[in-house]
Amino acid sequence: VRSGGFEPPAFGTGNRCSVRLSYERRSVCASADFFFRTAPLCSRAAGNCSCKESAKGQTAGSRRLSTGASFLTTQSLFMTDDAVQHLDDGWGRSAIPLNGWLEQRSGRSASFHLWLGIIALAAAFFLFQVLVTPTLLMVQLGLAGEGMSALQQLGTEGILASYTRELIISNSLGQLLGLALPAVLFARLHTSRVWSFLRVRLPDWRLVGLGVLGILGLQPIVQWLVQVNRALPLPEALQAFEQTQLEMIRSVLESGMGVSFNLAMLALVPGICEELLFRGYAQRQFERWGGPASGILLSGVLFGAYHLRPTQLLPLIVLGTYLAYLTWRSGSVVP
Repeated sequence: VRSGGFEPPAFGTGNRCSVRLSYERRSVCASADFFFRTAPLCSRAAGNCSCKESAKGQTAGSRRLSTGASFLTTQSLFMTDDAVQHLDDGWGRSAIPLNGWLEQRSGRSASFHLWLGIIALAAAFFLFQVLVTPTLLMVQLGLAGEGMSALQQLGTEGILASYTRELIISNSLGQLLGLALPAVLFARLHTSRVWSFLRVRLPDWRLVGLGVLGILGLQPIVQWLVQVNRALPLPEALQAFEQTQLEMIRSVLESGMGVSFNLAMLALVPGICEELLFRGYAQRQFERWGGPASGILLSGVLFGAYHLRPTQLLPLIVLGTYLAYLTWRSGSVVP
């Protein structure tokens, strides 16, 4: 065990005290700024840093070591007396115990987390788009007494017009069972504290306000990227597929099912499910692989591609990247 005092590199400004290193504890005292967060880990009085010892011999700050202390480094892991690895992202009251089945083997390479995040997204895509949603739609149409021959005669436009409610219900249930539920189950394979792992916690509402202002400020860039994206040559099959998606949304809006129903099915349910999967689980794994910057960028790119909207790919990537940054910066998927 090697210990000693030194000054670690960190973004932002503020006082920092020397760091004590051992195999199981680290502490740092840092201030916070908005763009590159560094969570305060030890108390500061009159400009001096101090850390109090806990009952188990760890410093109070050692359990609050912020991954935001560096925008480019991977998340902090440390061992406790019970030989369980803990993940400390600097936002929870205590570090997250990595006591799940997928964490039982020690010494996994960083690429393990990368591929696990990609596999989770691929599995969720298959469940949602291929298995759950079509199955639920067939069940509803079967209960309505429609056979396959009748559906083939109606065609896509006829189904959209005649069974709009069944389509949107199937789509929403498919998102809950195919996107949100797999994210929760995958997280449980890592830790018993699933919601902390997925960053489901109340944020600093000042950051939420700044995040909303950021969304508004991005609108001119997003609108410009929409025009750029539309000018790109795309295969007719992709354009036809996207047109089908737009027609379903239009059918829902014109169906007269009510504003509350439309908001819940088209905004609330997709928002919750995508946050849990992309910014909750996948981004956490990508950050464990390559650090916050890599996790934010990769999560944003895959978020844009995941929507299968080729004419809006560029603006979706920009929005996805910003939302991923906001999740990391606030420590919560709520914003």
